[in-house]
Amino acid sequence: MKKFAFIVLMCALGHSLLAQHVAGIIPKPVSTKADAGQFTIHNGLRINGPKNFSNELYFLQKELLRYQRITTIIAADQPHAQIVLKQAQPADDMLYQLNIKPHKITIEAANHEGAFYGIISLLQLINNNDEGIIPCMKIADQPAYAWRGIMLDESRHFFGNEKVKSLLDWMAYYKLNRFHWHLTDEPGWRIEILKYPKLGEIGGIGNYTNKEAPCHYYTQDDIKEIVAYASERHIEIIPEIDMPGHATAANRAYPEYSGGGSEKHPEFTFHPAKEETYQYLADILHEVDVLFPSQMIHIGGDEVSFGNHQWNTDEAIQKMMKTHDLDNLKAVEDMFMRRMSDSLLNMNNQVLVWDEMANAALPQDSSIIFWWRHDKKEQLALSLKNGHKTVICPRLPLYFDFVQHPDHKVGRRWGGGFNQLENIYNFSVSQLPVNTSVEHLILGFQANLWTETVDSFERFDFLLFPRIAALSEAVWSANNNDYTEFLNRLKPHLSNYKKAGLYYFNPFEASEHPEPTRQKK
Repeated sequence: MKKFAFIVLMCALGHSLLAQHVAGIIPKPVSTKADAGQFTIHNGLRINGPKNFSNELYFLQKELLRYQRITTIIAADQPHAQIVLKQAQPADDMLYQLNIKPHKITIEAANHEGAFYGIISLLQLINNNDEGIIPCMKIADQPAYAWRGIMLDESRHFFGNEKVKSLLDWMAYYKLNRFHWHLTDEPGWRIEILKYPKLGEIGGIGNYTNKEAPCHYYTQDDIKEIVAYASERHIEIIPEIDMPGHATAANRAYPEYSGGGSEKHPEFTFHPAKEETYQYLADILHEVDVLFPSQMIHIGGDEVSFGNHQWNTDEAIQKMMKTHDLDNLKAVEDMFMRRMSDSLLNMNNQVLVWDEMANAALPQDSSIIFWWRHDKKEQLALSLKNGHKTVICPRLPLYFDFVQHPDHKVGRRWGGGFNQLENIYNFSVSQLPVNTSVEHLILGFQANLWTETVDSFERFDFLLFPRIAALSEAVWSANNNDYTEFLNRLKPHLSNYKKAGLYYFNPFEASEHPEPTRQKK
C-alpha cells in the first residue's frame, strides 16, 4: 500500500512538474504528454542532425549561448548526441514532434520550418527554468493558420536595425512568421531607392511628432541584412509602399508626381492621370522586389478620400475620367490600383492591399486583402465572396496602438473600446460572419502597430508585450479557450522580458511599469 502511495505521489509530482514547465510554452502545443524523468541542460552538449538541417542546428547552438550561456558542440553523424534533429514525417501530419527523454532530446520534422519550431518549443522550456532542468515529455504540434503576423509602421516613427531585429527575435520566439513592414506614408519615406535617391534623402526627413527630425531611412544594405536575419528565423518580410494616397513624403522629394491633397492632408496622393507616375512607381517597385524575396508587396490603397480633393478640379484627371467612363473618384483610385497591380504581376509578385480594395476588381488568384475596418464587416464578406485570400487584422482587437488597460490615456480607442490582453487571446474567426464555405480563404491574423503615439523604445515594448504572446496563441492554437491557464503560462515569460530589458505591461500588476506617456518634441 505504501509502495502504491509512493508511486501515486511520484506521478503527481511528475505531472505537477510537467504542468509547471509546459505552462511556459506559448503558443500552446496541440498535444503534450508527460513522461518519466527529466533532462538537464549543461555545457558540452552534443547536437546533430542531417546536413540539410545545419542552419537550424546552428541557430539552436547560437541561441543556447546567447540566452543561457551554454556552449554546445555540433557533432555530425555521432550516434551519442544528446539533442538530435531528425528529418521524418511526424505522425498525424503534425509539423513537428519534440520527445524529451532523460538522456536524449529528439526533434522530428519533415521540413526546415517544423525543425525550427521544435527548437523554439525546446528553447522556451529551457528559458523558463533557471536551473536548466526540463521534465521529460512528448509534444506534437502544428499551427491553425499559415499567416501569423505583425505589422510595424516606421513612417511615423523610425526605430532602426537593432530594434527591428529584436522584434524579429520575439516574433520567432512566438512562432510568428510574417513581418509586414510599413515603410512609406505621410511623415516619412524609409527605404533607399537608388534610381530616386531624394526619396530617402528628402522624404526621410521628419516624423509624426517632429517634421524637422533628422533624416532616417533604411539603406538597401540595411534591408538585405534584416531580410537575411528574418529568413534565418523563418519569417517572411512583406514591404508596404503605400499608394495612391499616404504619399506626402514621396511628393516632398519628387513633387512632379503629386496629385494634390486636401487642407488637412496636403500633397497626399500620387497623380493618377500622368503616365510618368506609373513608370516612376514601377521603377520603385522593381527595386523593392529585388530586395524582398517574399514575392509579396503591399501597395496600400487605403484612406485615399482623406486627400484626393484636388482630383475634382485637376483637368488631366477630369479628362481621364471622361475618357475611361469613370463615375467617381473611387473609380479613379480602383483603376490606378489595377494598373499598379499589373506591374507587380509582371514581377511575379502577389498584390497585397487594404480592404478598401475588396471591390476594385483586382486579380482574384494573386491578390490578398487585409481586412482592418472592424466596423465594416461587409468588406470582409465582399473580399471572401470575390474569392480573395484574406488576412484578418481588425482594429478591435488587433491594433496594438490601441490602449490595453482602462486607466491608460495615451493611444487610441474606438467608441470607448480598447484592446485588452484577454480580448486578443479570445479572438477567433468564429466571432466573424464568415461562411464555412469560404473560411479556407482566410490565411490567418496579424496585429498592426501604428506609431503615431510610439516615439520611444519603452512605448514600443509596452504596447507589444505581452500582447504579442496572446496574438501568437490566438493564431496558432485551435484550442485556446482558457485565459486563466494562459496567464499561468505567461508568468515565466514576463521574467524573460525583464531579463531582456523590455519595458513591458504587466497584466498582474499594472503599476509595475507605468504607461510611457512622454512624447518627444
